[in-house]
Amino acid sequence: MFSRSTLSLVVSLSLLSGCSTLSSLNPFAKADTKNVPAPLQEFKQSMAVKNAWTVNLANAGDYVFLPAAVGNDIYAAAADGTVARINNANGQVAWKIKADLPLTAGVGANQKAVAVAGEKGVLFVFDTQGKLRWKSQAPSEILSAPALSDDLVLVHSIDNRISAFDINTGQRKWTVERPLPVLTLRIVTGITIKDQLAFISSPGGKLIALALQNGGLRWEATAAEPKGATELERIVDMSGAPAVVGNNVCAASYQGRVGCFDLANGSAKWTKNISSEVGVAADERFAFAADNEGGVFAYALSGGATMWKNDKLTNRGLATPSSFGRAVVIGDRFGYLHFLSREDGSFLARMATDGSKIMSAPILVGNNLVIQTKLGAVVAFATE
Repeated sequence: MFSRSTLSLVVSLSLLSGCSTLSSLNPFAKADTKNVPAPLQEFKQSMAVKNAWTVNLANAGDYVFLPAAVGNDIYAAAADGTVARINNANGQVAWKIKADLPLTAGVGANQKAVAVAGEKGVLFVFDTQGKLRWKSQAPSEILSAPALSDDLVLVHSIDNRISAFDINTGQRKWTVERPLPVLTLRIVTGITIKDQLAFISSPGGKLIALALQNGGLRWEATAAEPKGATELERIVDMSGAPAVVGNNVCAASYQGRVGCFDLANGSAKWTKNISSEVGVAADERFAFAADNEGGVFAYALSGGATMWKNDKLTNRGLATPSSFGRAVVIGDRFGYLHFLSREDGSFLARMATDGSKIMSAPILVGNNLVIQTKLGAVVAFATE
C-alpha cells in the first residue's frame, strides 16, 4: 500500500508532468514555442572570472546534491554513493569513499562530521577523514541535505518530519511531525541553523522555527497561502533552505511568495508574489530570488522594494542565486553560470561548465565560488 505522503507525491508529479507528456505523444500537436529557452545575450564581459579547478564525481540521477564547505575543505557527494573531500586551494581530492547504499541527498558538514542521506531514509555520518561513524534510520526518504550543529544532525524527510540525531552516537534525540498537504511537490527544501534554532521550509507554505534542544516549536509563519479551485492549483510548497541574515529569515515558495520574516517571532516583514521552485539568497542589503519563468529579482532586504529584475534568462531552468561581492551568481540547466551586477542586474560575466544542470546555489569558499552539476562536476571559479 502507498502511504498518504507517497501517494500525494506520485499524484502531484503525474499531474504536473501529464500535459507535456500527452502533448509529446500527439503527432498533430504544434511545437511548443512558449517555453523555448532564451538565447544567451551578447555583452561585454566586465568581470574577470576563471576556472580554478574541476573534480568529476558521478551523476546526481534524480536527486540534488549540494557541496558543503568547512574551512578550506569541500565535501561533495553523488547518487552512486560517492562522498569526497576536496582541497579548495588546488582541487586535489584528499579522500573518496563510497557508502554502501545509493544516495539521495547531501552534503551537510562541520568540523566534526560529514552527513549524507541514502535510499529509504538511511542517514550516514562520517568523520572528516571519511570513516563511517554511524548510520541511522529516518522516518522516510530524504531529499534535502542534512543540517549540522555542534551536537546534532537534522534531517527533513518527505513525510514532513524533522528528526534530530546525536552527532557523536547517532541516537535519535527528537522527531517533530508537521501536517502534510493532500498534494505536495517532490521538491528540495532545507534547514538552516542559527543561534540554537533550526529554520525549516515546509510543505503547505509554512516556515517554522524549532529549538535545537528539544524540537519545540518557537514559531510558525505562513509564507504562502493556497489559492485556486483545484488541489493542483493550491500547491504552495516551500523551496530551498531559508536564508538567514541578521534578524531576517527569507524564504521562497512554489505558486506563492518570496519574503522575509522576523527571526525572533516569525512575523512577516514583507512578501512579494512570485512562484519559485528554488531557494532565496540574501546579503546585508538585498534578497535575491529566481521565479519559475527565469526572471531574477533583487529586493531591498529592508522593506522589500523591488530594486531590479533581469528577464533575459527566461525558461533556462535557474537554480538558487548567490551573492558574491559585486555580483549575483546564478546557474542554469544548461550548465552556464551567470554573473549579474548586484546593483542593477546587468550581465558582468558568464562561465560554462559541462553542459548539465547546475544543481544549487554557488557556495563561497575562500576566494572561490564552487558549484556542482547534475553530471557530477564539482567546479571552482575564481575572480582574477
